[in-house]
Amino acid sequence: METEIVDYVKYPYPNQPGVYLMKDNNQNVIYIGKAKNLNKRIKSYFTNKADGGERSKWKTNVLVSRIKSIDYIITDNEIEAYLLESNLIKRYRPIFNIELKDQQRYTYLRITDEKFPRLNVARRNRNGQFTGMKGEIIGPFVKGSSRYLSIGLLRKMFKIRICNTLPKRECLEYHIGNCDAPCINKISEKKYKENIESLKKILKDNENLNDFYNKLELEMRSASENQDYERAIYLRDTLHRLKNILQIQKMENSTFAGTVEEYMGIIEDEYEEVVHVMTLLSKNGVINDMKKYQFDLIGDNSIENFICQYCLSNPVVPNFIYINRKIQEREELQEILFELTKTKINIVTVDVMDQKSNNKLESTLENKSSIMSLILNNLKIYISKRHEPGLDDLMRILNLNKLPYVIDCFDISNFGNEFAVGACTRFINGTPEKSGYRKFKIKNVNSQNDFMMIEEIIKRRYGSQTNSQEISSDLKRERFPDLIVIDGGKGHLNIALRTLKAIGLEQIECISLAKENEEIYTRFSPNPVIISKNQKSLKILQHIRDESHRFGLVYNRRLRKEKLE
Repeated sequence: METEIVDYVKYPYPNQPGVYLMKDNNQNVIYIGKAKNLNKRIKSYFTNKADGGERSKWKTNVLVSRIKSIDYIITDNEIEAYLLESNLIKRYRPIFNIELKDQQRYTYLRITDEKFPRLNVARRNRNGQFTGMKGEIIGPFVKGSSRYLSIGLLRKMFKIRICNTLPKRECLEYHIGNCDAPCINKISEKKYKENIESLKKILKDNENLNDFYNKLELEMRSASENQDYERAIYLRDTLHRLKNILQIQKMENSTFAGTVEEYMGIIEDEYEEVVHVMTLLSKNGVINDMKKYQFDLIGDNSIENFICQYCLSNPVVPNFIYINRKIQEREELQEILFELTKTKINIVTVDVMDQKSNNKLESTLENKSSIMSLILNNLKIYISKRHEPGLDDLMRILNLNKLPYVIDCFDISNFGNEFAVGACTRFINGTPEKSGYRKFKIKNVNSQNDFMMIEEIIKRRYGSQTNSQEISSDLKRERFPDLIVIDGGKGHLNIALRTLKAIGLEQIECISLAKENEEIYTRFSPNPVIISKNQKSLKILQHIRDESHRFGLVYNRRLRKEKLE
C-alpha cells in the first residue's frame, strides 16, 4: 500500500539503533541503511535535513522519490547495526547502496542446462540476476583470473561443444580435435556428461585439477611408448598450458604472513556526486595491486561503509589502512572491522606533505605521504579525463565558481500571440541529455513579450508560481544546473537573474548568448565576452543554444499543425 511522504515524518519510529530497508512500489529493496537513532535518521530524508537530503544532493532526492514503504530492524547497538546492514546488503543487493567492484566486472562460468551442455561466461546484472539461458553457475572469478583465461583450454581438453544449436553434420571443431561431435552421435550422452562432471570438479576444486594433470601426464607417456606421437604431442602441449594455470592458482591461493598495508586515496567528484577511490595494496613494502572504485553519494553511503565492504570482500585483510582524510568515530569503526574480519585493522590518516624531514618517524610518515600523493595524482588524472576539457575553458573564460557540468538552456519560439512556446534543453558533460529536455506552452503571456515568457518558463522549470520557496516536483528528482544559458541579450539575462532570485536560486550561474555576434553576457560585466569561434567552449554553448531552438521550434510546429487539423 502506497504511503505519502508526510506519513514518514509523522510515523513514530523507535529512538533506538537499527537498520532500515527502503522499498519501491514493487516491494523491491532499493536501499539499506543503519542508524544510531532510527526515528531521527529516517525522518531526516523527508524533512530536508539529511546530509544527502539537501537540494544539492539530487541523487538522494531520486532515491526518496522512489520510496513507497520502509521497514526497520532494531539492534542492541550500532556495531550490530553495521553487521546486520552488511549481511542485508549482500542478500538484497539494493540498487542505491555501494556495490563494491572496480573497473572490471566479476565473471561467472555457466554449465548450460542442455542435453549436451556447453561452457560459457555468465554475469550478474545490477539486480543480481543472471542473464542468458539456464544452467549451473560456478564462480565468481575476477576477470583475468586463471579460470577465465582458460575457458577455451578447458573446452578443448574436455571436448565441450561451442555451437549454439546442434548442427546436422560435424563441423570444423570435430575435425581439428576440439569436439567429439555429439551432433552425429560420435559420443554418447552418458560419456559426454562424464566429461562435464570432471570439468565441474576442476572448476570447483584445485586438487582435482592436480589429479587431472597427473592423469594426462600418464596418458602422454603411454601414448609416447605406443608410438602414438601425434597424441603425445597434443597432450604435451595441453600439459604445458595446464601447468601455467596451476602456477597462477598457486600464486592466487598462497597465504601471506607479513604486514599488509592498504592505501586508499579518496576524491569526491562534486559534479557527478560520486566518490572515487583508488586502492594500493602493499605487502612488506612491496606494491602488489592497484584498483579504482567509485560509489554514489546517496543516503548513508560513505567511506566508512566502503571500507567495511572492501575488507569483507577481499581475500587479503590489511593490518593497516592509510587514507587521506579523517573519518568520524575511527575507534568504533576499527572495532566493527574486527568483528567483521576477526583481524585487528588500524586506520591511519595520512596528510600529503611537501617538505623533507630528517626525523625517523616523520621520514616514515613522509614515505606514506609520498605513496598517497602518487595515488591521488593518478586519481586526479583519471577524474579529469572524465570531464569535457571545453568545460574547463568555459569556467576559466567566464570566471564561473564551478565547472558547468550540467547546463540548461532556455529559448522562446513564438508565431503570433496564439502559438508561443518555451524550450529548455540540458547538456551533461558537454553532451545532450534528452531526459532533461522540457517544453512549455506559454500560459500567462498574451503578447509577444519574450521577457515575460522567459520569466514564466524559468519559474515553471525550477519553482512554483504560487510559492517562491517551493521546488517543482520535477527538480526533486534531478539536480539543479551548474550554469543556465538564455538565448538572447543583456535584457534577457537580467530578467532571468531577477526570476532566479525570486525563487531562491540566485546562486546558480546564468549567462545569455546573443546569436548575431555570439556575444556572451554575464552578471559581472556590462561588456559582453567574446570567445574565439574555433574554441570548444563556444561550440558547446552554440550546440545547446541551437538544440533548444530546434526543440522549441518542433513543438511550435506541432501545436500549429494540431490547430489546423
